[in-house]
Amino acid sequence: MRVAGIVAEYNPFHAGHAWHIAETRRRLGTDTAVVAVMSGNWVQRGECALTDKWTRAGMALAGGADLVLELPTVWAASSAEGFAKAAVTLLAASGVVDVLSFGSECGEIAPLRELARCLNGPEFPHALRRELDPKRSFAQSRRSAVERLMGTEAAVLLDGPNNNLGVEYLRSLPTGMDVVTVPRRGAAHDGETLEGFASASELRRWIRAGEGERAEAFLPVTWTGEAADMKWCERAILARLRTMTQAEAEGLPDGGNGLAARLLRAAHRASGLEELYALTKTRSYAHARVRRLALYAFLGLRETDIPAAPLYIRVLGFNRRGQALLKEMNRNTSLPFFVKAAHIHDKTFRRFSLEAQALFGLEERFTDLFALCFPTLRPGGLEWTSGPVLWEDGAGGRGDQ
Repeated sequence: MRVAGIVAEYNPFHAGHAWHIAETRRRLGTDTAVVAVMSGNWVQRGECALTDKWTRAGMALAGGADLVLELPTVWAASSAEGFAKAAVTLLAASGVVDVLSFGSECGEIAPLRELARCLNGPEFPHALRRELDPKRSFAQSRRSAVERLMGTEAAVLLDGPNNNLGVEYLRSLPTGMDVVTVPRRGAAHDGETLEGFASASELRRWIRAGEGERAEAFLPVTWTGEAADMKWCERAILARLRTMTQAEAEGLPDGGNGLAARLLRAAHRASGLEELYALTKTRSYAHARVRRLALYAFLGLRETDIPAAPLYIRVLGFNRRGQALLKEMNRNTSLPFFVKAAHIHDKTFRRFSLEAQALFGLEERFTDLFALCFPTLRPGGLEWTSGPVLWEDGAGGRGDQ
């Protein structure tokens, strides 16, 4: 049996995600097991997920995944490079995944592999230094460096967000792990509906606007419950930024080259988050980077808090086949893993380093802050009261802690 690993946010899980899983099985064999590494409550766009990670894990299991693992926030809400590297590290550390599957605009592995080799090659850093310019973003400078080394045809591939992530996965792909890419179908990233598929961005807009019925045709699992939205913690974020010191701001991840100071100045002028982002953004400071920096401030995440690599594997949900994979992981994993939060502090269950416990301590805080993002305030302590999702025979449930 093949075991395919998929990296995703599933924010929300939609028809395109279900098609990716089904197409992966069509290519690798119908008995292929699927392990998803999924972002938790905070995502790469620098915002809260549409709903909590346990609900989204249940959607993924209903849509065809067998085992869902969590990508900790310190990497889930980072740049594409950090996001991809940590996720692939977790898949490799599981000891059960033998092939990585990801979506791409081009649908071909060979040109993406060549791009990955270029970015990892000895000539690239020098070419990048020549292209760095305060008047353009890092992504634009990187694209120009690739064009210089590989030509326009190769550089254009980086314009596709899924191609771009795929290249980052390939840069971190361990020896011995196979890879397959599935062509993205339907709506483009952040685009409108197409060929029976809607983008996750469009679905989030509808659901947050109270138009969930419009999303129904594109969701394998019916949407229920309230949607999380940054607007509910807008004042808390601005309050945090307006009371930060310059030293605290400069200690945030990726706040160098004057960006942290610019964000603080903007916070004193802005009357809302969108205005904050607009006042901070420049040609060289991409919108997503600004959003992430504001999020880091809200979460209280410092550069020194982020380990060099993941320190544990956290299980969010599984079905029967996923349960069998967990037994195999128990024999083969290179990182300790846990299913319930209490296990990370239980010395009789499995030994976790103090650094791993500290990393999970951050996740507790991040989840408590995520609880502020709903119209109806949720309690703190959800990391301890929410158990893994157990999916069986088309009906899922959440285990008690």
